[in-house]
Amino acid sequence: MMKNEALIIVDMSNDFVADTGTLTAGKPAQEIVPYIRNIADDFLKNDGTVVVAMDAHAENDPHFKLWPAHNVVGTEGQKLYGELAEWFEEHQSDQRVLYVPKENYNAFHNTGLAEELRKRGIDKVHVAGVCTDICNFMTVAGADAEGFKTVIHKKGSATFSDKGPAAIDHMKAIFHTEVV
Repeated sequence: MMKNEALIIVDMSNDFVADTGTLTAGKPAQEIVPYIRNIADDFLKNDGTVVVAMDAHAENDPHFKLWPAHNVVGTEGQKLYGELAEWFEEHQSDQRVLYVPKENYNAFHNTGLAEELRKRGIDKVHVAGVCTDICNFMTVAGADAEGFKTVIHKKGSATFSDKGPAAIDHMKAIFHTEVV
């Protein structure tokens, strides 16, 4: 049973995953989709919670001084990618599935996610998605700061840089994150 655990699927949008995405991790991100879908199914089968945490930016977001415009609210780029979009459509009415828009790398920053997970009795969060060394890392840091035990799914994480393995090692060393 995973009743006290949640899976956070981070930023698996068209802009981060599709070949045509404006800030894509490309093939590495596409290759993790079946893994993420499978673990999301496992969480629901075992009474866990699944959170889809998605970048949600305005057209003129100051964030775009650092990065190309991506995940602009209401665009095709901000929608969930491929099989994950199908999965979400199938399960979005399930009370154990949450959609959390975020304006920051960290899915816990100003989103109310920590409070919602506490109301559900969650004490451990699993993280998968993109990008390993940015939003996954910051979401693990946010979860740790909020007092949750953390798990990073190595097979369910991808990035567009060579920093992924170092970020996972850092999560393990600094936040005592379990690596699966």
